[in-house]
Amino acid sequence: MSRPQDHETPDPVRVGLISLGCAKNLVDSEVMLGCLLERGFQVVNDPAEAQVLVVNTCSFIDAAKTESINAIMETAAVRDAQCRGQALIVAGCLTQRFPDELPRLLPEVDAFVGIDQVTRIPDLVEQALSRRSRRNAVAAGSRRSTKPATVPPPVTEVNRRPRYIPDYATPRFRLTPSHFAYLKIAEGCNHPCSFCIIPRMRGSHRSRPLSDLVEDARRLLADGVRELNLISQDSTYYGLDLRPGRSGSVSDPARFRAATRALPVETPTLCTLLRALNGLEGDFWIRLLYTHPAHWTDALIQTIAECPKVTRYVDMPLQHIHAVMLERMRRETTREYIEELIARIRQGVPGIALRTTFIVGFPGETARCFESLLDFIRTTRFERLGVFTYSREADTRAARMTGQVSNRVKQQRRALAMEAQRLVARSIAAGQLGRTVRVLVEKPVQTRALPPDAIQSWEHGLIRADASDAVRLRGRYFMARGEADAPDIDGRVYVRGTLPVGEFAQVRIVGHTDYDLLAEPVEPR
Repeated sequence: MSRPQDHETPDPVRVGLISLGCAKNLVDSEVMLGCLLERGFQVVNDPAEAQVLVVNTCSFIDAAKTESINAIMETAAVRDAQCRGQALIVAGCLTQRFPDELPRLLPEVDAFVGIDQVTRIPDLVEQALSRRSRRNAVAAGSRRSTKPATVPPPVTEVNRRPRYIPDYATPRFRLTPSHFAYLKIAEGCNHPCSFCIIPRMRGSHRSRPLSDLVEDARRLLADGVRELNLISQDSTYYGLDLRPGRSGSVSDPARFRAATRALPVETPTLCTLLRALNGLEGDFWIRLLYTHPAHWTDALIQTIAECPKVTRYVDMPLQHIHAVMLERMRRETTREYIEELIARIRQGVPGIALRTTFIVGFPGETARCFESLLDFIRTTRFERLGVFTYSREADTRAARMTGQVSNRVKQQRRALAMEAQRLVARSIAAGQLGRTVRVLVEKPVQTRALPPDAIQSWEHGLIRADASDAVRLRGRYFMARGEADAPDIDGRVYVRGTLPVGEFAQVRIVGHTDYDLLAEPVEPR
């Protein structure tokens, strides 16, 4: 009598992921990985080991598109040379922006998926792998036959107007260090900025329920997170889309203030969210990113001042200060409004660090317009600042404007703006000498090349141009961040000594470079 055959469990499909772009895109990547792991797929770090590789793309500006296309082409080239059975999936903003063009332009890709499909990635991985297998079989057959082969089309799933937002129950595998996380409070954008393609890619603003965010935060804190970074396209608009009887968006400052005053008490706002998160147990920071100047209120300033866990830090992209530029950019604010708002914020929250970004070389920007921006940078003295050169994006109002500025002039103006900010930043850093500050410890660092070279962020512009003031550090150092330093985009505090990674510590500032601080630990009393 024969014995029954043992049935071996097939090995799980190995999936790799390359995440490009901003923190909001990173959260989408984390959700995709979480969904894959929940379904039993194996996530691998080495792309060469993956049976399926997902490239989550950015399409914010031309440079980001170029980076995404290069990543796709390089991945396909390595696949064709070393692992012809590997399937390739392109996800994210590039697919969302060019759903019709990409399948024709990139035949190397097996599947194109949009923003709404992040939780469906396990099924799409299986479809892409099947398509790659069939494509290879067709290719092999065509070499043995004189008849033309029919290559199966790529899988394409893209909703033209995305509606997806995550919730706390959505599987998620975090890609950030264990001590900080991004909390996406909303998705999409309603602003009419003439230079921006994001509303067309990401859809209209849609907020997550407050209770859902609080539960998500509670779970992150229980997992050891010490810093919650609140992100969205416009964090200050949080909750306004949830108001009863709403009709359309509320953009300009006067209408926004009127709308918030008329809200029923049960409608969540950024203020109620911050207070709810501040009330959670534990020792942690809450960092507010991506605010819009048109949507600030006195209530928000008061909330930040009264919530000790909310860092004294605000990210508020202004884009320009000259009246003509603000109007052409459709920023819904004036210079007078911006100057008055900055004064109110600094008065209401003493010691707050303001981060902003500016665009230089926008259509119609004259030398006089640019000089007014330089003067504003010098006199306002932003603690943190990044600079973009204007990127002419198809299907935007600005792309059709007259008065386009040459690339040479754009680069010159960015260099001048960054030099003005470098002098401001160095002066501000010098003012920190002798102070004792609280920092969140990131990691031990090698001291051979500190501080690092130029930093560029697709959402925050050029942060630092070079390391012309680099100092040669000796000894054991840890990299940390203060309240004024958001992850990956701001300054660092280099602490000589030994500190616990992922925990808070008190340090004394003993030196500085243009953008970074040098410190030593303060012994607890």
